[in-house]
Amino acid sequence: MSEPTTAPSQPEKAGRYNRSTGGLIGSMIVLVLVVLGIVVFRGAFRDTPEYEPEKIDYRELVTSVQQLGLKPVYAPELPDGWSVKDALFTQGDRPALDVVFTTDDAHTAGIHQEDASEHDLLSTYVGDGVTEDDDGTLTTDIGTWTAWVDTDGDHAYTAEHGDDTVLVYSSGDPEALRTLVESLTDAPLTP
Repeated sequence: MSEPTTAPSQPEKAGRYNRSTGGLIGSMIVLVLVVLGIVVFRGAFRDTPEYEPEKIDYRELVTSVQQLGLKPVYAPELPDGWSVKDALFTQGDRPALDVVFTTDDAHTAGIHQEDASEHDLLSTYVGDGVTEDDDGTLTTDIGTWTAWVDTDGDHAYTAEHGDDTVLVYSSGDPEALRTLVESLTDAPLTP
């Protein structure tokens, strides 16, 4: 008897799939849609906290500086829409008061008082290319202010106050700056 013969087994061929540019683009579109779906899903359940900057009471700082026997120049009231961005007093042999505001049109303005030269303060806080403005001078209860403008359109006023130079500057509306300068005082505040 003869043994049953079996056909030699053929090795199985690996499965093939069609590779095409269209298939690649289709799979990329599906992948992008899945990622976007995840981002939207996560965003729907996330609470983003609102940031509200800390309120700074610059009048409190002015009161404490006055209690040291100094005469800081300050605005009794801020123009509508303005807020205090930063207020700093540096003690020492040459004390300095610096109050920075955000204006109603989102520009920066500030008052800086220090025993320093007018030129040094202008180049530090206003910039290079500062020239005397055509507005000339302005006289208030604090003293006579010189108007300045730089090549970027920033405006400033300077005045001597005792041994200090007071610089008031802004990158915003020059009329609002002039109104601020006219309102400045060194009157004592009560704690």
